[in-house]
Amino acid sequence: MTQENQNPSPEQENLAADPATEAAAETPAVKTPEQEIAELNQKIGELQDNFLRAKAEGENIRRRAVEDIAKAHKFAIESFAEHLVPVTDSLYAALSTDAVDAKAFKEGLEITLKQLLSAFEKGRMTEINPAVGDKFDPHHHQAIASVPSEQEPNTVVSVLQRGYTVADRVLRPALVTVSAPK
Repeated sequence: MTQENQNPSPEQENLAADPATEAAAETPAVKTPEQEIAELNQKIGELQDNFLRAKAEGENIRRRAVEDIAKAHKFAIESFAEHLVPVTDSLYAALSTDAVDAKAFKEGLEITLKQLLSAFEKGRMTEINPAVGDKFDPHHHQAIASVPSEQEPNTVVSVLQRGYTVADRVLRPALVTVSAPK
């Protein structure tokens, strides 16, 4: 026999390895109960951390939403107020001048009223001004009195004060006198 046959090469040693050792290398190692408990405790810690982070994030979102709502309530009128400032400027200008001419003063008041109505329109505020003879609408009108009239019952006879709505919600109903049957 030659020496080559007596000394196996490293490749031959690998091939001649014990089949039980190979089977053990392919199957996962069996964990001890302590290792399993440690892994489960680690996983529990990670889940608790994730839960606390999610809970904190939810609280932050809720707190920010409450703050946003409070700011929205606090500054909701800001846009409307910006439209009213020029009207105030016009009224101050009218009060600071010595108007001798009643016609010019009236024209100034009409321009200021147009500014005010424009501000109302921009703020989605509309006027309720029923015409004489219109049917009484309890959702938009408030009857102050009823007077005998030749008009059909429950129709507007006179408008004492105009009403207003904001975005189709009645802010103040129009004060009217309605007709009553004779």
